[in-house]
Amino acid sequence: MKLDSKKIAIIGIVAAIYAVATIAIAPISYGAIQFRISEILTLLAFINPIYIPGLVLGCIIANLFSPLGMVDVVVGSTATLISVYLVSRSKNLLIASFWPSIINGLIIGAELHYLFNLPYLSSAAYVLIGEFAVVTVLGYPVFKTILNKENFLKTLKLG
Repeated sequence: MKLDSKKIAIIGIVAAIYAVATIAIAPISYGAIQFRISEILTLLAFINPIYIPGLVLGCIIANLFSPLGMVDVVVGSTATLISVYLVSRSKNLLIASFWPSIINGLIIGAELHYLFNLPYLSSAAYVLIGEFAVVTVLGYPVFKTILNKENFLKTLKLG
């Protein structure tokens, strides 16, 4: 991907929105039970992969404020990278909305298990449920509506 000033600006804007939306509700953005409203933005990768760097950078910035420290910057941001890549490769929005739940459940569940000796299955399940509530239950209907709004979709596709 060739970066021009427009793409750099989009990456920065998406990163800022993701980070601020996560940090602003910090008590529920981190930990075993998390409800990151910013995760709705992961579905932008379904519309255009240009959003992936901004989503990952936003997650890195947000995770700098995580009580889990630098481990969460690396592990959590890697989970986001994998999730948004899979979202971008999906052909169906509903299927795409499942990837963040599955990937974060597995990876963040393992992170919580290793850092805090929490039971893996329940940690993975709590993360998966929170992610599912945000991305699929809340985000899917929003993005389904966006996909039906031709002018708005064209704007998000950046073309």
